[in-house]
This record gives sequence, structure tokens and C-alpha cells, in this order.
Amino acid sequence: MEKIEELELQIKKLLDENEYHEIREILEDLNEADIAEIIETIDNRKDVVRIFRLLSKDSAAEVFAHIPVDYEQMIIESLTDRETNKIMSEMYSDDAADMLEEMPANVVKKILSSCDKETRADINSLLQYPEDSAGSVMTVEFVSLRAYMHVSEAIERIRKVGQDKETINTCYITDAKKHLLGALSLREIILADANDILNDIMEDNIISVHTLEDQEEVARQFQKYDFYAMPVVDNENRLVGIITVDDVMDIMEEEATEDIEMMAAITPTDQPYMKTSVLDTYKKRIPWLLLLMLSATITGKIITGFEEALAAYVVLTAFIPMLMDTGGNSGSQASVSIIRALSLDELEFSDLPKVIWKEFRVSIMCGITLAICNFFKILIIDQTSVQVAAVVCISLCITIICAKIVGCSLPMIANKIGFDPAVMASPFITTIVDAISLLVYFNVATTLLGI
Repeated sequence: MEKIEELELQIKKLLDENEYHEIREILEDLNEADIAEIIETIDNRKDVVRIFRLLSKDSAAEVFAHIPVDYEQMIIESLTDRETNKIMSEMYSDDAADMLEEMPANVVKKILSSCDKETRADINSLLQYPEDSAGSVMTVEFVSLRAYMHVSEAIERIRKVGQDKETINTCYITDAKKHLLGALSLREIILADANDILNDIMEDNIISVHTLEDQEEVARQFQKYDFYAMPVVDNENRLVGIITVDDVMDIMEEEATEDIEMMAAITPTDQPYMKTSVLDTYKKRIPWLLLLMLSATITGKIITGFEEALAAYVVLTAFIPMLMDTGGNSGSQASVSIIRALSLDELEFSDLPKVIWKEFRVSIMCGITLAICNFFKILIIDQTSVQVAAVVCISLCITIICAKIVGCSLPMIANKIGFDPAVMASPFITTIVDAISLLVYFNVATTLLGI
């Protein structure tokens, strides 16, 4: 990290001195991801373009795939059609399609018009698939072989076409109509006898995903089978692309970010935090805050309905925040655990009774432990009566039981009916549990204290 920061300062200094030859020499020894990181620190548009033009054709395409979309747009708008075509022809089709999805229409038009016919067809084929589907994240650059080929012929073909493919570690066997028949790793091909026929040595039990499969399910399949690449097929089992592990890493990061934002009651965004304007951040947050504020009026109505009880025992008011916070935290613990288990495919809706039974037992133990500690705390520190302490502690136990049952049930129900279970995380569950805790508290109070 320190080395990169030093290079950033050095390159900025050389830019001011117009020492382009030295900058080119520095860039030649750097990884494309590090070059992209350096470019992101430069605010001057002309300097960004100047650095980019110093890169070789191959390196430029790699760097382009690593930089944020606003920098991509900045560079594209400054390049000629010929320069744009060079970059797009070197980029993998899935990276190019991902980039175009984020670009304004006028920039997309310029890019597509500058591309050659083959590149444009590949990109358009990917853009037709629904967002977040396997088809939208796959690449069409893969090595396909025929079952009748000898190993020697296969190796010759890999040498001929492999240079432009995203990966050659796994090669796929197809027939004349592109139906997926099998697969072979490069290791298996190299170690086989030159006269072996691929049909005799290929693995024909192939795990593949459909073009319309959700990308989150694709990531789960990669994790389950420890794949480096996975074939993508259409309705007729024709091989149309592959998904590689680097794409899956991006998917996992995207899905995790989305879940975290949903759990915090924020509408998900594709933009980095510092790249999101104040107005856009406001728009993402305010609808949820308004909804939660309105739902919180329920707790206000409950408190109003028990004004007489509070007037008779004013001390009860002091324990309301503790009850609501403990209930909310208990519900959040259960919901986060269940949401995580759902995302890892560890739970099905049919497991709901088992989950509730488990959380019920956990809540009993948690409730009793907290109630005992709280009972002595109320008597010794708060110095209130035994009756009030009993009301608070009984309410606490019941609240924790209800909170954990609600916390484990709602995400599973949401997942069953097709909603993202993360929506049912902290904010919604806390609001529901707050209302339950107050109802429990005041009803226990009126029963035990006779008010």
C-alpha cells in the first residue's frame, strides 16, 4: 500500500513535468489493478486521459475493467472512435456489458457504433438478459471442442483460439448445434495420450446453470462445488457462455452489500459511498425513515392507552427504553442468524417449526438470565419495590420470547412469498417488537399491580 501511494505522488509529479516516457516505464511494471487504483486518485480529466493513452492496448483494456464507471465515461468521451474500438475489442464481453449498463445512452451509442460487428453482437447478446441473471454476468469467451477430436487436435485448437478467451482452464465439449456434452480441464487434456479421443475421456456429468438463473443462486453453486468456471446453457441445453470465479466474487460482494443496506433500511445503490451525492443518499434513506416513523406511532398509541397505569406507577416509565431495546436486540439477533442461513441455503420454509422451537428454547434461557440479573439490579440500584421488579422481569422474559419468535419467523415468511428476507431485518422487526413489548409490559403491570 505504501508503495502504491509513493507511485501515485511520483506519477502526479511527472505529469506536472510532462515526463511521459518515465511514466510509461513505471506503468509497464505495475499490475493493471494497481494502475486503476492510481488513476482513481487523479481528479484532473486531462491527466486521467493522458495516463490512459500511455498504456499498451492489452493493458488499457484490463485497466478499463477495473476503474469506476464515472472514470470509464470520462475516458470514453475523450477518446476517438478508433481508440474506443481498440479498448472494446480487447475487453471481455461480460465486462463490456456491465460497463454499458451503467453508462448514459449517448455514451453507449458512441461505444457500440465504434465497435466491430462481432464485438457489438456479443455485447448486445448479454444486454438482452434480465439484470442479476446468470446470462447478464456470463462471458461468451470460452473454448469449445468437439467430442470426435483427438487430444492432439484439441491442444492445437486451444493454442489457436485460447489467447482471446477469458479462461482455458476448463474446455467444454459441444456438438455441431452447440449442445453441451461434457467438459475437460486443461490438466486432463495435457496429461492424456495424444491419440485419445475427447469423447472417451471427457466428464459428461456436467453441472450447469440456466441463463435466467438468479446470480445469487449461481454464487451458491460455485461455493457448493468449488468451481473456477461454470457453463451457462439456454432452454435447449446449448452452451451460450460461462461464468468465472472473478465474476462470482463481484456477485457475492454486490449481494452482501445489498443485504447490509436492506437490513439497515436503506434502498440499495450501485454507487460507492463517496460517489453518491447528498441528494441521492437522501432519496435512498428518507422513504424508509418515513415508513418506520409512521409505524412507530403505534407504540405512541399504546403508551397513550395506558396513561392511567403510568400515572399510578410513574416508576414504570423508567423501564420502557430498556424493555424495548432488549426486545429489539433479541429480535435482531434471531433475524440476522436466519437471514444468513437463508442466504447460504441452509434453511427451507419447511424448517420453520424447528427454527421456532430452537429460538423458543434459546429465548427461555436468555430471558431467565436477563430477568435474574435485572431483578437484583432493580432492587439494589433502582431501589424500587419487589412488585415493580417482578413486573419488569416477567415482561422482559415474555418480550424476549416474542422477539426471537418474530425475528426468526418473518425472514422465512418473506423468503417464502418472494421478498428479500433482509427487508425483514432490524428496522421492521424492532418496530413490531417495540409494540409487543409495550403491550406485554402494561398488561403484566395492570394484572400484578391491580391498576
